[in-house]
Amino acid sequence: MPKKGETIICRCEEITEEEIRKAIREGHITIKTIKRRTRAGMGFCQGRTCSILIRDIISEMTGVKKKDILPYTIRFPLYPVELNVLKK
Repeated sequence: MPKKGETIICRCEEITEEEIRKAIREGHITIKTIKRRTRAGMGFCQGRTCSILIRDIISEMTGVKKKDILPYTIRFPLYPVELNVLKK
């Protein structure tokens, strides 16, 4: 069992609970700013797994209701496209 704070919150980027809590203590109190500070939510799943956990931590530490915390802006992963596909 991991020690307190060592729990992985974002599996894609391997961001721990303590890293999220540290970002909040530094003043990053939105999911968007935590994403910029820690890279949580920038992995393959684009925050679909970790955003709920991060929202819970923000709510716990700041007292903001969970329903008032805005979610991630989800962006689709980019893939290289061959030029001949664009000519069609």
